[in-house]
Amino acid sequence: MVTPSIAPANRRPRAGRLRRVGRGIFDGVLVAGVVTTLAFLVRVKFDPIIDWDEAAIARATAITRSHDGFRATLLAWQTAFLPTPCYVVATAVCVWVWRRHHLTTRAMWAFVTMMIGWNLALDVKLLVQRARPVVGEPIETAPGFSFPSGHVSNVATATTAVIVLIWPLLSHTSRRAAVAVGTLLIALTCLDRVFLGVHYPSDCVGGVLLGCGLVLSSYAGYAGWKPAKQLTCWPF
Repeated sequence: MVTPSIAPANRRPRAGRLRRVGRGIFDGVLVAGVVTTLAFLVRVKFDPIIDWDEAAIARATAITRSHDGFRATLLAWQTAFLPTPCYVVATAVCVWVWRRHHLTTRAMWAFVTMMIGWNLALDVKLLVQRARPVVGEPIETAPGFSFPSGHVSNVATATTAVIVLIWPLLSHTSRRAAVAVGTLLIALTCLDRVFLGVHYPSDCVGGVLLGCGLVLSSYAGYAGWKPAKQLTCWPF
């Protein structure tokens, strides 16, 4: 009697995992290429980008200086969306998804990805070393380098990770609302940094690309991984 071979069945899941990892790596390299290109153009002071940045900063800060209430709102937003409170809230969501819905690996994926994103934004700043905007009458000052915006990158990372994390738990309408709210949070954080004069628009674009791109490329490598324990709860 010949025992049937189970090698083909074993190879199929392994091949699927390799495809997912390969897709995640490909997407990650693509995101890195886009962010690196923008960082290079900023680093060499590519005139169209620099001119756009400087003009935007001049107009935005002029508006902020003429409205005290607007300035106070911008400063409050800056404080509320510092990295630590953002990641504390996002981590609490990870814990809730883990404890309440038993999506353990999904929650772990989101948490680890966010921590990588937090550190990666700092690393890119050190590599690019772009100086902060120089404003004649400073509205606010900030330490460190300018590209990418840490506020924007971290808000984009945390927001995107949370939306992807809870996506299977949401209805169709709730998904649309989550994307709308997340987009609004990221956009308002970009405006906050520019109107306070602490970041150029291109710094904010870099932060969005880095934060959203990291999470989505990471998820491309994670998606479809279905441990047996999770299948009994949520077959996604």
